[in-house]
Amino acid sequence: MSGRFIGDTMEYTLDVQYKFSQRQDLALAFIEPTVYRALYDLVNIPGVEHGEVNRSIPARLHNGQHDFRTSIVGLETGGQIIQFLNEDLKPFRLPSSGIVLTDYLQQILDVKPGDWIVMEILDGKGTRKKVQVAGFAKQYLGVSGYMNIHELNRLLPEAHAINGVFLSVDEQAMPDILKYLKTVPRIAGSVVRQLEISNYRKMMDQTMLFYSTIATIFAVVIAVGIVYNSARIMLVERGRELASLRVLGMKRSEISYILLGEMAILVILAIPLGFLFGYGICAYITSNLQNEIYRVPLVLSPATYTFASLVVIIAATVSAFIVRRKLDELDLIAVLKTKE
Repeated sequence: MSGRFIGDTMEYTLDVQYKFSQRQDLALAFIEPTVYRALYDLVNIPGVEHGEVNRSIPARLHNGQHDFRTSIVGLETGGQIIQFLNEDLKPFRLPSSGIVLTDYLQQILDVKPGDWIVMEILDGKGTRKKVQVAGFAKQYLGVSGYMNIHELNRLLPEAHAINGVFLSVDEQAMPDILKYLKTVPRIAGSVVRQLEISNYRKMMDQTMLFYSTIATIFAVVIAVGIVYNSARIMLVERGRELASLRVLGMKRSEISYILLGEMAILVILAIPLGFLFGYGICAYITSNLQNEIYRVPLVLSPATYTFASLVVIIAATVSAFIVRRKLDELDLIAVLKTKE
C-alpha cells in the first residue's frame, strides 16, 4: 500500500490541478504589461476558442512575524478557465475584492478569512498595500495569491494592464498556433498544458514513482516470505501432533484442514488490520511531503487495496500448497517409535 499509493496521489493531483482547477490549454506571458485589447488579437487566431486575461506580479505577503514571497495573479471575476476549489473541491467564484490564498499559503501566514495582511509589491519601490483575506483555494501544485484583476491594477501604476492570457484552443490547431505565436514579438513565453502534464509525470516517474516501485517489489517479497515462513513454522511446531492424528486414523485432508484452516483464519484477520496499518504509514508519508512546490494528498484507490490483499492471498495460497505437500511427507514411523 505504501509503495503504490504514490501513483494514486499523482493521478488525483493531476485531475484536481489540470482538469478541475487550471483548465487552460495554453498560457501566454508578455514581455511587459500591455493593454487589455491584446486579448482580442489572440482570440481571433484560427483555432482559439476562448481567452481570459491575467496579471501576475511578484510580492511578499506579511502577517505579523509571518511573511512569504510569492506571485499574486489577477483574474477576471466569473472566468471560465481558472476555477477555484474549496476544501471539499467545490467550485467557488473569485470575489470582486480581497485576496484568495492557496490553502498551504494560509498555513504559512497563519491567517483566516477576514484578516488583513500587508502586500509588499516587489517593484523596486517598496510599495505596500493592505488587503483583506477573502478565502482559500485548494491547490496541490505551487503557492500563489489571487485577486480580481481590476482591484490588483488599482494597486499598481499601470491601470487596466495585463501581462498574460489563458487560452482554450482546438487541439488539432495547437501546432499552427504555436508556430504563429513565435512570430509575435511581445510574447515572452508559452506553457502548453499537455506538455506541463507530461513533464510532471516524467518528473514523478524519475523520482518518487521509481522509489515507490522498488519499495513495492521489496514489500511483495517480504509479504511472501513472511506468509510462507509462518506456514512452515506452524508445520514444524505441530508436525508431531498432526502425524499422531494420522496414526490414529485421520485422513490427509482432515489434518490439512486443521493446519491450513488455522492459517486461512489468520490471513483473513490480518488483511483488514494490514489495511489500517498501511493507511497509517501512507498518512505519515504524506505528512512529510508538503512543501512549496507540491503537496501530496492522502489518496488510496480501491485498486491499491485489492493489490495488497491479492499479494497476501496468493502468497498464502502458494504457501498452503507447499505445506500441503509437506504434510504428505510426515514421518509416521518416527511417531510410532516415540516413547510415552
